[in-house]
Amino acid sequence: MKKTVLGELEELVLLVVAASTEDVYGVPVMEQLHQLTGRNFTISAVHTTLYRLEEKGFLTSSVGGATTERGGRSKRLFSLTAEGGRVLRQIQQMRTRLWDAIPQGKLLLLGL
Repeated sequence: MKKTVLGELEELVLLVVAASTEDVYGVPVMEQLHQLTGRNFTISAVHTTLYRLEEKGFLTSSVGGATTERGGRSKRLFSLTAEGGRVLRQIQQMRTRLWDAIPQGKLLLLGL
């Protein structure tokens, strides 16, 4: 049975891949993470996470064509699977339930 609990970086990477309209590889994912979160992640952390998500069945990958701009090296392109979309939907629903459970007045008392 596949593990469906995701760490924070796994969730963020899965969201970035899901938001992409094309298959993506590590560098654009890392750049989007920085742009959207303001946090810096190393490319090795992003690659490790992409491969771990693929092992869990939430992403699939294929090898893209080699390009001269990359010195003849090819890219591993990742895309979201139906299972990955399902787990993202579950996470969204769980977070909504948790936010809805916070009494309205409690956040106001905290100045939020």
